[in-house]
Amino acid sequence: MSAAPALPLYLIGCGDADSVSAQRVTASAQTMGFKAWNLLRMADIGLPVPPAFVLPTSACQDQRSRAQAALPGTWEAGLTALQTRCGLKLGDARRPLLLSVRSGAPVSMPGMMETLLNIGLCDATVPGLIRQTGNPRLVWDAYRRLVSTYGEVVQGLSAEPFERTTATLVVGRDERDLDFAELRELTRSHLQCYQALCGQPFPQDPGQQLSNAIAAVLASWQSDKAVAYRRANEVPDDLGTAVAVQAMVFGNAGGRSGAGVGFTRDPATGEPRLWVDFLFNAQGEDVVSGRRSAHGHDELAQVLPEAWQALQDACRQLETTLGDMQDFEFTVQDGQLYMLQTRHGKRTPQAAARIALDMLDEGLIDADEARRRTATLQAEDLNTLRVVAEDGQLLTPVAQAASACTGVAIGEIALDAERAQARHAAGAPVILVRRDADTGDIAALAHALGLLTARGARTSHAAVVARHMGKVCLVGCSELELDEASRSLRLGDHTLQEGDTLTLDGHEGAIYLGAAHTEVETPTELLHRLSGLR
Repeated sequence: MSAAPALPLYLIGCGDADSVSAQRVTASAQTMGFKAWNLLRMADIGLPVPPAFVLPTSACQDQRSRAQAALPGTWEAGLTALQTRCGLKLGDARRPLLLSVRSGAPVSMPGMMETLLNIGLCDATVPGLIRQTGNPRLVWDAYRRLVSTYGEVVQGLSAEPFERTTATLVVGRDERDLDFAELRELTRSHLQCYQALCGQPFPQDPGQQLSNAIAAVLASWQSDKAVAYRRANEVPDDLGTAVAVQAMVFGNAGGRSGAGVGFTRDPATGEPRLWVDFLFNAQGEDVVSGRRSAHGHDELAQVLPEAWQALQDACRQLETTLGDMQDFEFTVQDGQLYMLQTRHGKRTPQAAARIALDMLDEGLIDADEARRRTATLQAEDLNTLRVVAEDGQLLTPVAQAASACTGVAIGEIALDAERAQARHAAGAPVILVRRDADTGDIAALAHALGLLTARGARTSHAAVVARHMGKVCLVGCSELELDEASRSLRLGDHTLQEGDTLTLDGHEGAIYLGAAHTEVETPTELLHRLSGLR
């Protein structure tokens, strides 16, 4: 059997001028994936991007290329360049380098593939990282996260045993309130849980961690949710995903740190304002996973005004350079902003029309481009349903939640994918109700009109996809309690059974019992502007 051809490596923010210049000949969204391609573009315009190396999409071509990509001989040169740039070394006991390993296809597939953070932490590197950062809480928090995520992504373990272990220690508190001693205890519990479930200890060789993380990210291209997303969106199976290996920055470094996701404009209405979810003392997966509820930008602006101003400046620069509304991820570490991702943001039809028209007025795009972006929009696409009072009665919602997408959805409650599919097949409108905004529910969403979750942020991957699919989506409903065993739920003081009817109002973030009265609202001014363009 002939040897497999060498895989190219792409460098972002590291490497000498000659190697960087040479790689630009083949660098593109097709070869290095859109995520890494846009990281490279952000670095080129001077935005703060942690350095990285990238394995190409060709690494995902077949089983042989995926196996080759995970071998140290394939990625060692990229790691060496990254270590030189950072002045740190993977696995070094005194100055350890920690890495994130992320997927990135040539087309946007939010949350459909895997990410691993904090690669490089092990028993031997913990003391060095504590000395390096002066923050034992950060280190133990990162280590326990690595153990559980590695177990889920690399070993295919359920998250539930790790969540149960965490809940036992937290006892109703927020995880961010745990001190370093409690997080150290939690890490040791996670290590024991990992060994019990896998039959082997958590790997203490950072090089092995990196190889296995690369293999797992490449394998996630064939995950059930990724395959379902490609089928639903007519994405070719042979595109493959790249793998970006990037120096870690820490949003969980304390009160002046955090992680956020946002859009440069409102993705539901197109309003020209930043639309941001942010969590202090957290890592990015806390926001996008759908397991945590996040806050808007107000707290970030109040506590860290310099970082908020830097983010606003970065977003203006992104729109000017890329010429479209952006969906971005960022981390703030000790008050310093780092940009981790940007891509053209998914949006509703009404937002698509307004954004194109506003960007034309602002000189960011020309009239031909504005016409191209709005060519398929019909007048009825821009209409929206509104909940209205009937016969003068006062409308009282039973609960409130954060709205990830405007519109109104009325249907019967379904608590899982099987129920949603069965009731949809029977012709019933369905509201999918879940504990988390999880990308694993994407196939079920195809059978539902709306999604309601107890936890999750407006910018979680599942909410982003729901918005793109035109589904009303309310997340982070603190008044929602699910009881899967009895197939029931509680909303405030009301107990409902699966099959009962709910109304989700995505305009107000309101939830009503039964079927509310609605009427169609036509955006007259927007239609007038669109007509003028055409």
